[in-house]
Amino acid sequence: MRIDRSGSDDESTVRSLHQALLQSWNKRSAAGMADLFDEDANLIGFDGSQVNGRQEIQSHLGQVFADHPTAAYVWKVRDVRFLAPEVAVLRAVAGMVPPGQSDINPAVNAVQTLVARKLQGKWYIAVFQNTPAAFHGRPELGRQLTEELRQVLRDSSSGTV
Repeated sequence: MRIDRSGSDDESTVRSLHQALLQSWNKRSAAGMADLFDEDANLIGFDGSQVNGRQEIQSHLGQVFADHPTAAYVWKVRDVRFLAPEVAVLRAVAGMVPPGQSDINPAVNAVQTLVARKLQGKWYIAVFQNTPAAFHGRPELGRQLTEELRQVLRDSSSGTV
């Protein structure tokens, strides 16, 4: 059963939750990112890393930001759907612009899935997965995604939709 909440305040809030997550990454704020997660949330990183719980997520991201010059996200939300009034799934695509550059690195394009749940009137991330958009054997799909994300980058001063 699909619950149609398109255009609702909840849909807007879930979209904003994803935006805040990627903007916090772009600011290299481990605490800002972790605060968006539910206490027992799960994060699955681009490399397959699995991190569990808000505290571990903050610690893991803090190490990432301390050890690596991270690229900035550019993204586009594809869909938000509600599995229940208080559970939503957001699907997005994302690219990354390396530090000091102005174009997306196609090698790190990703497909993102965010599961959000509403607890005591507030939305939190329960699961976030960032999967490489490898498109094995279908290079045209990779090129199409890169062009789509480049268009987002050109169309928006913040690089987000």
